[in-house]
Amino acid sequence: MRRGDLTDAEWERLRPFLPVSNGRCGRWRDHRQVIDGILHRVRTGVQWRDLPERFGPWKTVYERHRLWSADGTWERLLQQAQAVADAAGEIVWDISVDSTIARAHQHAAGARTEPPPTSVSKGDATRTAARDDVVGSRRPAGGGGAGGEGLGRSRDGFTTKLHLSADGRCRPLSLIVTPGQRTDCTQFIAVMEKIRVLRLGPGRPRVKPESLAGDKACSKGPVRDYLRRRGIRHTIPEKTDSQAARLRKGSRGGRPPGFDEERYKKRNTVERTINRLKQSRAVATRYDKRGNVYLGTVTAAAIAIWLRT
Repeated sequence: MRRGDLTDAEWERLRPFLPVSNGRCGRWRDHRQVIDGILHRVRTGVQWRDLPERFGPWKTVYERHRLWSADGTWERLLQQAQAVADAAGEIVWDISVDSTIARAHQHAAGARTEPPPTSVSKGDATRTAARDDVVGSRRPAGGGGAGGEGLGRSRDGFTTKLHLSADGRCRPLSLIVTPGQRTDCTQFIAVMEKIRVLRLGPGRPRVKPESLAGDKACSKGPVRDYLRRRGIRHTIPEKTDSQAARLRKGSRGGRPPGFDEERYKKRNTVERTINRLKQSRAVATRYDKRGNVYLGTVTAAAIAIWLRT
């Protein structure tokens, strides 16, 4: 085992949830060797063709990563890692929400207009309904130009934006990729709806945190209405212009929203989560053409964080 490779304990946590048949003939190439190659590329940002020979053929590693990004395998592995932590009582449900910009390399441009179809193995037909609910569509999202692949133009240039929520121990709970110019408030509800921590035993997945902290980018009426409707305690500072407008209305402006300064100080957990994700160079700089493949890259980095925390 070398630096960055899965330990025996980490491998045993992933092994039961990996697909067995490749849908054509025989079995997959050694999953552990391939996952080590994917994690090496995520951590270093090296080109796929330059992967060390100890990981096997580079194209096998790339195709496995592309397929698992499209069919939801990476997302399932992340949810299983979260489920184990939740069963042990290790998740701190005082969460924070934020986003970060990732510069897109010039190699990230030029994807075909239509996304490629996702191959489905024979074993997929026998999956349980609960597992299929996690996977969703068998056709990867994207297509329709740069915008459909989560690429856009912002003040930083050619960029993509990663929206995420994090628990109180600096670990990602949900991840969404959008073009770089997309504002945080438009994706807030989608980020919250994607929080889904499974139970190892009977019971519904946990989707509701105990409290939430966000910055002024989340200080919008629809966001506060959504949190109030779900009964989620939240700490979000009020924008200056919103405060001035409320004061101009006098008694008709209503009461100011509640704000807990001590709780807001803990919002640094999401900033530290972003820093941990961006220690992986393939996350900090996007090289993947497909939006779903880049999301798979970020998810693989998130899985490593959950396994090693």
